[in-house]
Amino acid sequence: MDRFVIEGGYPLSGTVTPSGNKNAVLPLLAACLLTDEPVVLHNIPGIGDVDTMGDILSDVGVSVSKLDAHSWRVHAANIRTYKLNPSLFARIRGSITLAGPMLARAGAVRLPNPGGDVIGRRRVDTHFLALGALGAQLDANGSFELRCDSLIGADIFLDEASVTATENAIMAAVLARGTTRIRNAACEPHVQDLCNMLAKFGAHIDGVGSNTLTISGVERLTGGDFTVGPDYMEVGSYIALAAMTGGALLIKGAGPEHLRMVALVFERLGVRFEARGNDVFVPSGQSLVVVPDIGGAIPSVADAPWPGFPADLMSITIVLATQTTGTVLVHEKMFESRLYFVDKLIMMGARIILCDPHRCVVQGPSPLHGDEVESPDIRAGMALVAAALCADGQSVIRNIRQIDRGYEQVDEKLRGIGARIKRVPE
Repeated sequence: MDRFVIEGGYPLSGTVTPSGNKNAVLPLLAACLLTDEPVVLHNIPGIGDVDTMGDILSDVGVSVSKLDAHSWRVHAANIRTYKLNPSLFARIRGSITLAGPMLARAGAVRLPNPGGDVIGRRRVDTHFLALGALGAQLDANGSFELRCDSLIGADIFLDEASVTATENAIMAAVLARGTTRIRNAACEPHVQDLCNMLAKFGAHIDGVGSNTLTISGVERLTGGDFTVGPDYMEVGSYIALAAMTGGALLIKGAGPEHLRMVALVFERLGVRFEARGNDVFVPSGQSLVVVPDIGGAIPSVADAPWPGFPADLMSITIVLATQTTGTVLVHEKMFESRLYFVDKLIMMGARIILCDPHRCVVQGPSPLHGDEVESPDIRAGMALVAAALCADGQSVIRNIRQIDRGYEQVDEKLRGIGARIKRVPE
């Protein structure tokens, strides 16, 4: 196990390139099961969760080979077993996106309990309600076993706009007989990536980018190649880091079309950035001041399904608020345990009141000081890195495997833009 040792107080400046979208690549890898032809995926991030997904695919008989550091060839000519390995499945939450393609391809799947970050209860009911509407029968006895004689198109209204449940429903529906409508569908950029790849391989999907998808089932899909889009969570993190440390940063290939809500929310905290073609530039020397609501009311920052503010950027936004003059209410609506990491920020000098599992009040600016902390999950881990880079003195962050699960070579990228960060064995 490694740890990060960080010396804070240095501006982050220069040029950085984000990796491929972690939340897109996992369902894209799962979707490779839908065709017996080879698929080549480009811009795959070199992170722990992606490696685990590759191991799961290999375990069921799929040929997975790395063509280079960021391109994989996946060939699901045959599916050896419908039973997914519990030890591998428990490592990542995104493994549940295998349910839809396994049903469509093998007619059955046995799912152990999925893993992932411990950020509160993460229900799976929506997945099974959607797949059940398409004809799957569920046996939930210790594990989840789904079977179907055939998948039939249906009109599905999801009880929540779950990203992974939407992805499972899409992947099952593209090979189902007849037409499927998915209403209250999630429409995040990674869901759009999945739809666009499947359409490239022969699927018929209308309404991409909206909350109603119409899918006309086809008999088979072809293979081909597809490039994963940029990770806009990583882009948002770098924007916040540059603003907090006072540096000027150019983020290459950032996909600014996906950052409009991030721009609106960060503006409330005094952060400005600009699109330069497909790049994003964060100017130096920003005056970070909270912009009050009309009448001088304390503003709030809340997450919401797309196109709302992403839940995965809430942790680093809290750190940004500690470095901004003024008071802001942060409302994390989706996960009831995500905010518990703020006790580590309080140890470092942040002025934060945790109101309840979903809300905290942040008053800034707070001069942070270095401390020894442990990363509880991917996003909180990156937020702690941000806090350490702003802090006076040295910080040690342990359990960084959590950060490595979601951010590719984050220490190398940060050193490239001026951070004093070292990876040290425990």
